[in-house]
Amino acid sequence: MNFILLSGGSGKRLWPLSNDVRARQFIKILQSEDGKYESMIQRVCRQIWKVDDNASITVSTSKAQVAAVHNQLEDKVNVCIEPSRRGTFSVIALTAAYLQYKKQLSMDDVVIICPIDPYVEDDYFTEVKKLEQIIKTGNNIALMGIKPVNASENYGYIIPKTSDIVSEVHIFKEKPDVESAKEYLNSGALWNGGIFACRLGYLLEKAHEQIDFTDFEDLYDQYDKLKSVSFDRAVVEKEKNLVVLRYDGLWKDLSTWDALSAEMTEPVMGQALYNSACENLSVVNELNVPILCMGLKNVVVSASAEGILVSDKQQSQDIEPFVDSMNQQVMFAEKSWGDFRVLDVEDGSLTVKISLNPGYRMNYHSHDHRDEVWTIISGTGRTIVDGMEEQVKPGDVITMEAGCKHTVIAETAMQIIEVQLGKEINVHDKHKYELED
Repeated sequence: MNFILLSGGSGKRLWPLSNDVRARQFIKILQSEDGKYESMIQRVCRQIWKVDDNASITVSTSKAQVAAVHNQLEDKVNVCIEPSRRGTFSVIALTAAYLQYKKQLSMDDVVIICPIDPYVEDDYFTEVKKLEQIIKTGNNIALMGIKPVNASENYGYIIPKTSDIVSEVHIFKEKPDVESAKEYLNSGALWNGGIFACRLGYLLEKAHEQIDFTDFEDLYDQYDKLKSVSFDRAVVEKEKNLVVLRYDGLWKDLSTWDALSAEMTEPVMGQALYNSACENLSVVNELNVPILCMGLKNVVVSASAEGILVSDKQQSQDIEPFVDSMNQQVMFAEKSWGDFRVLDVEDGSLTVKISLNPGYRMNYHSHDHRDEVWTIISGTGRTIVDGMEEQVKPGDVITMEAGCKHTVIAETAMQIIEVQLGKEINVHDKHKYELED
């Protein structure tokens, strides 16, 4: 099977654990069969490979999330980087071009497009595998239809022509209002599970209808000319040769704290205490300070470097507009070389804790408007400052003035406290250079 996993959004509804770099699909909060914590993206890939160990997976994502994908899945998946966020139609078209021109897939190969974060059992992907054969019988698009539990306006709706397991589609509507959703349910509608199966050639045909391009690079360069629209509205709603496969098993969208906390195997992750008066309490604490909860009922508490959330579980579904109103820099992010966590922000200074993986290094870079001081906390490695190389160990302090080129190379796992000093400290003040061997 050939899968495209869509991994674009920031997942603001799971703030403060998620941000523009660390999206909800990368948060390790779910337990696998061996008791270890895994992220949504790790869970979905594991389930796909359990059903088909030869399945090829391409993750479509933004540049900011590439490091997190590689950190969690290593080189087991392909990655197609979207230059900007323009809706699912654009990213699917770009990834289709990537599969044709970069991975040399045939136009007749079946591609299964899937969201990155459905919470399902393994049998779900056993059913998904059937979509490949359905397309090979001559259908243009095959969908997975989920048995709905309510008239939600958060999902698209599929009305089959028959009650058969596989049926032609009578009506497909992307996210109607609540009243229309109720009418669809009375007509035997199914939720759209976000799964689309079709031939690669079909995807490329739809892409060429929107824009003329010659290869992957050409489409990438013209990406901003594509319509910012969902694949559902641009393609699926207009398609006449459309079938749906019914699925009546476990399927959940864990995009809110209310839904995610229901799947936590333990009420507490991290340092937290609670008294016997607490009921239906969920706590996720990434800070190195304890949280004490007293008499809380149906409440989620989440704490990270980004902030602290204390919310009624049902009310937590409405978090997004409040997060949008915050003007805060990213306080934690995974990088290809490790991660960083902002510890303190002051006028004229920023203090960051950096974790560097063995064998990795930062970019060789400089800043115009700030000095930097590194204090090695643990591990050993080498620094290069304006071409001068020096071995470093715990306790060493390295000072770099503005304009100075610098990097650090980890021989073992390293932790570094970086203090940035200057009147203009921002992420744009950075110049990268090639580092000669």
